[in-house]
Amino acid sequence: MTGAVVVLIINLIVAGLLSASFTMVAVYDPKQVAARWIACVYGLGAFYVLVEFGIANLGGSRLVVVGSFAAFLLALALFNVGIARKYLVPVPWRLMAAVLAVSIIACYLIQDMPRESFLRMMIYQVPYFVMQAIGAGTLWRARARGRLDTVLMCLLAMSSLQFLSKPFLSQALGGTGASPQTYLSTDYALVSQAMGTVFAIAIALLFLVILARDVIGDVRILSETDALSRLLNRGGFEDRAKALLRKADAGGRPMALVICDLDHFKAVNDTFGHASGDRVIRAFAGFLRDTASAEHVAGRIGGEEFAILLPGANLVTARLFAEAARTAFCGLPVEGLPPHLRFTASFGVAERMPRETLSDLLSRADKALYEAKRGGRDCVRVATDYPDGRYDARAS
Repeated sequence: MTGAVVVLIINLIVAGLLSASFTMVAVYDPKQVAARWIACVYGLGAFYVLVEFGIANLGGSRLVVVGSFAAFLLALALFNVGIARKYLVPVPWRLMAAVLAVSIIACYLIQDMPRESFLRMMIYQVPYFVMQAIGAGTLWRARARGRLDTVLMCLLAMSSLQFLSKPFLSQALGGTGASPQTYLSTDYALVSQAMGTVFAIAIALLFLVILARDVIGDVRILSETDALSRLLNRGGFEDRAKALLRKADAGGRPMALVICDLDHFKAVNDTFGHASGDRVIRAFAGFLRDTASAEHVAGRIGGEEFAILLPGANLVTARLFAEAARTAFCGLPVEGLPPHLRFTASFGVAERMPRETLSDLLSRADKALYEAKRGGRDCVRVATDYPDGRYDARAS
């Protein structure tokens, strides 16, 4: 058994395992559409290896050889579809279809050329180079690309170049053999198959790591998200807020906290039922999402209590935000409830003092909220602490 045969056997096993791995990812998380495409890629890759075995041991007609070539090229095309789906980039269907059509015709026509011909090898390998380069180019067009994604793009570019190097390797290593049956005994076959294996495994494992990163990220988001309001839950809010407080300490930025509570919420549940109360919570949470900017951190920290952390905001800015939110919300109808009904919320505002902990900031804002409740609800109170420890909650 030659070294090239051993590598082909390894390729077959690895392709099968990778196809199964990506299938498991797709089953576990149906949102990972790319995993389905990549599972098909490596399934098709395993079929390609079997065909290569057949051609090397039994020979093959022109159509079988062209079919083997087309199967591998199609696998590369499907990989590009997976890349495009993963990174939300338009799939270059027309370009890939043109490459497939022209390449298959060219592969059919070169079968009469000598196997050792450099031109024949170049015509055979260039389509693989182009198809893999399309994948790298597709990833280059992705808007959001982290470090791992950039490494994957570089691997795809390097993989495309290794296809382009094979005609030169063939000349340097003594050719591809006088016939398909002698191909696997050549040094070129060993080097070529080994190169392909290294790149295929590296690309697949990195793609699996990227998918796993995204799945873990989704799980973390779900664990930090309140199912009813789709805002951060208390734990998620506190984690994000503490991270922002650390950044504020390092950069000296001001920061303010707004706590709000829906007024007479128990009466809503008692009068219209808990389903209607849930509608009010969803309506208020949606209103907060629309009102807050991308830099703000909003969460549902209690039954009908919400908090918004405003990085870069001082007391005046936070007070204006709270007052605008209060005024706008009390004019909004809630779907599913009588159209004449309007709901209100009370707000407590506190500006963070130097090096103040989140717990202390929450406590001061909560005191201001309590004063807003005592002051008749549907209003804003601003917490002000003095150096001597006195506390005041000023009306807006």
